Amino acid sequence: MPAQSASVVQQPGAVVLKALPPLSLYVHIPWCVRKCPYCDFNSHQVRGETPEAEYVRALIADLELALPQIWGRRVYSVFFGGGTPSLFSARAIEELLAAFRARLNLAADAEITLEANPGTFESAKFRDYRACGVNRLSIGIQSFDPAMLRALGRIHDGDEARRAIGIAQAHFDNINLDLMYALPQQTLAQAGQDIDAARSYGTAHLSAYHLTLEPNTLFYQKPPPLPDSELAADMQELVEARLAASGYLNYETSAFARTGRECRHNLNYWRFGDYLGIGAGAHSKLSFPERIVRQSRYKQPREYMQQTAAGTPVREEQVLAPADRGFEFMMNALRLSGGFEVQLFTERTGLALTAVERPLQEAVQRGLITRDHVRIAPTPRGQRFLNDLLQLFLPPAVQTGRLFQNHRNGL
Repeated sequence: MPAQSASVVQQPGAVVLKALPPLSLYVHIPWCVRKCPYCDFNSHQVRGETPEAEYVRALIADLELALPQIWGRRVYSVFFGGGTPSLFSARAIEELLAAFRARLNLAADAEITLEANPGTFESAKFRDYRACGVNRLSIGIQSFDPAMLRALGRIHDGDEARRAIGIAQAHFDNINLDLMYALPQQTLAQAGQDIDAARSYGTAHLSAYHLTLEPNTLFYQKPPPLPDSELAADMQELVEARLAASGYLNYETSAFARTGRECRHNLNYWRFGDYLGIGAGAHSKLSFPERIVRQSRYKQPREYMQQTAAGTPVREEQVLAPADRGFEFMMNALRLSGGFEVQLFTERTGLALTAVERPLQEAVQRGLITRDHVRIAPTPRGQRFLNDLLQLFLPPAVQTGRLFQNHRNGL
């Protein structure tokens, strides 16, 4: 359906957007060398040859099928996520970027990120990634400690992690390092050593995630011995303090950046911007003048390629109800330490701020947010107790278990 329509019939409660939000493109590469026991993303262990050429054709076909929904809109960022996108050759990534440029209004300064794991690093390959247009790398380090890496089922060791960072820095100046803490049997000192090692490289961006046990993972079925909640909280405080001392701004719950080096693609998610997701299991959030929809693609790579060849890559589509729009905006925007400008709520949801007035008042009373006529932002207490804050905005009919349903395409 075209993004603009002159024959829209407004229904009671229908969203009316005066302008469409910024648009990003997410590209899912679903294969990994090995499935990690904590990972609940749509990733699949490589068995035999990866069908690279066939999958590239499917991604381009998927994009072409989606073009009528985003026609004429500028794309400000591209994110190759997974899985392990760095399993794909530079030639495949170059073919995809050429196809995107030919079919999309891709901004000249678009941020183009590729996720990579240390076990897949080759200097020539990453030089070629940079040459074909990738300008940001996100490296899945997780830990520098060999014992922690073994406990996480990672395929690299600490030396390979350091080597990967060295290769990346030879070709890229915009690099994110992904780390995790509260790992199996991890001590506070070990968590500190990891964050010290990461910050010593001075990269533009760092992500530090608390390990959580997600359903449909091996760790959920057979939980490893993890630090208790008090020790995990101490680790979080240590990570935040040491990164702040090194000049990193904790601009989002788990994201730290040097001034002006925040991830633009991720910021678009948090600000309830739009994104088209292509690839196996990818999610999309797309706005139209009269509605906001979420889509998901078929998850299994083979089925996704077959359905795309048949012209039907989208498995499910849902129009967001007004109550869901308000909650989902808050679920994203309140993860930002700086919160959001008040008018952004109406711009992105089509709702008046009065739609969430009651939970806003309660959040102020409980010391979870600050609020004035310009900006709404979580307090330090609200950031620490983000679950409690977001619960206030849940529609009454929505079950609590949906709170952290992942629409973020595995960032």
